Amino acid sequence: MIITKTPLRVSFTGGGTDMADYYANHGGGAVVSSAINKYIYITVNPKFDNKIRISYSKTEIVDTVDELNHEIARVALKMAGISGGIEITSIADIPAGTGLGSSSTFTVGLLNALYTYAGKILSPSEMAERACQIEIDILGHPIGKQDQYAAAFGGMNHFAFNPDGTVTRTQIVLNESDKRRMSRKLMFFYTGITRNADNILSEQKANISDKVMIMGLMKSQADSMRDRLINDGFTEDFGLMLHEGWQYKKNLATHITDPKISEYYDKALDAGAIGGKLLGAGGGGFLLFYCDEWFQPNVEEALGLRRMDFRFTKNGSRVIFSS
Repeated sequence: MIITKTPLRVSFTGGGTDMADYYANHGGGAVVSSAINKYIYITVNPKFDNKIRISYSKTEIVDTVDELNHEIARVALKMAGISGGIEITSIADIPAGTGLGSSSTFTVGLLNALYTYAGKILSPSEMAERACQIEIDILGHPIGKQDQYAAAFGGMNHFAFNPDGTVTRTQIVLNESDKRRMSRKLMFFYTGITRNADNILSEQKANISDKVMIMGLMKSQADSMRDRLINDGFTEDFGLMLHEGWQYKKNLATHITDPKISEYYDKALDAGAIGGKLLGAGGGGFLLFYCDEWFQPNVEEALGLRRMDFRFTKNGSRVIFSS
């Protein structure tokens, strides 16, 4: 039996510039993100017969890989060279469709488990690239590369997406004081809305040629956030940059926000938050805010949403059990 534990992520700035249509044609993209202590667990175990059983929100039992409806599992099994006699289960701390990169986290964790089961250890870069190959190249999902790399590497990072398709990672290491300050100042709220991001991302992808200037500003902001965190630590500027980035992002596609989300955002700022954003592609999921502690009760009361406690984590996808 193999069990992998793979973190979800929070993306702070630059999201969208990790799409190939942008970074390959406009000098590269960049994102600053961090893994958090919310995970997807994948279990892989031999099955007594030669069938394949996979349990997620549904359960499938099939004779061959090609019969699987779960497209990521189908492609990942073929990639790992496994044709049958296996059982796969998944458990997630957070529902899918909430802006924390769950689809790519699942893909990375599954690849890690399957290759370990097959006797091969993948590096974080290999896990991320193979996950990108599955989701983007083979299945044609309209997504970028940031989620796969965040899940594979863990920690807080600046990822540069180079025009030739390579990815350069700069790890952002904060001192203990800044880590504590970051945990105190950042607030997550669940909007209660889950969504399939593909429609939003498809529109965003189609709009890239018309949004080059905005996306260039987003890439520059990711570079600036990296430099400020490394040189100055975690300061109030982080909250101001979140706000600025959210103003950019809202212009990339029509359904990134809506009146209800905008109302939540404005209420949080009126109650004392300095800045924030909706996580992921948009349309629902989690809101992130920078807010000083003395204003946080006011923000919680104004929003009336469920607040999620979290911590940042240094670990990417890893095998936590093998027997």
